[in-house]
Amino acid sequence: MRQQPPIARLFASVALAALLVAGLGGCQTVSDVTGSLGSRAEPPPATPQRAAEVYGERYRANPKDAVTAVAYGQALRSNGQREQAVAVLEQATLANPGNKTVMAAYGRALADNGNFKLAFDVLSRAHSPENPDWKLLSVQGTALDQMGRHDEARRYYESALKIVPGEPSVLSNLGLSYMLTRELPKAEEALRQAYGSQRADARVRQNLALVIGLQGRFAEAEQIARADLPPDEAAANVAYLKQMIQGQSQGQGHGKGKARSATPMAALNPPDE
Repeated sequence: MRQQPPIARLFASVALAALLVAGLGGCQTVSDVTGSLGSRAEPPPATPQRAAEVYGERYRANPKDAVTAVAYGQALRSNGQREQAVAVLEQATLANPGNKTVMAAYGRALADNGNFKLAFDVLSRAHSPENPDWKLLSVQGTALDQMGRHDEARRYYESALKIVPGEPSVLSNLGLSYMLTRELPKAEEALRQAYGSQRADARVRQNLALVIGLQGRFAEAEQIARADLPPDEAAANVAYLKQMIQGQSQGQGHGKGKARSATPMAALNPPDE
């Protein structure tokens, strides 16, 4: 029998009460990491694994260098080594007290690793109300959503959008925030704004497909999903979503306790500097 395509390609299952953390702080590419090295003009490592090796060697040679530590931390995050990234960047903050770039990288790594309260506090010190960073505001909003503080989270997204109106990554996070509180029309409105941007990527489209599917418009959701997936995989993922929603409805209707809590979604956050 043909195996169903993995749902993670489109939606990652999470509890209704929490945002997915996998994309917190952005899914940076190897070139993003190399860009952190500033004036060091060189081709980027070919893979995240190679990036971790290259910057790891430099870090071990000079662990107190802030630029190297940030690059290594970002490479570790890109390679899925989140706990190691936290450890490296924590040491970097101790070696470089007051360095806001290091602090921002540390806050992002903490958020990636699920340390939301500490991440929020660290990111608060990485910029100031007088000189706010919209990317950090967006990540702080996501951390607040993870802690269930949705109204506060939305204020952070709105502050970010005042700096960068129409930024799709922020609008996507705002839409997901409304999704968590089941305010699906508001979620769709924010995600459609993100979807209309030329900078919108696959995650924005899949988030929009998700919210449309959660409202029962499965054919429309599948059409949007097909922009990034083969038709059979898009259909399989939407069928999964439909089955999940029907299961929730049946569970609630028969009074058999709580419906299944898995809700698929794809997170989106701004890229690192």
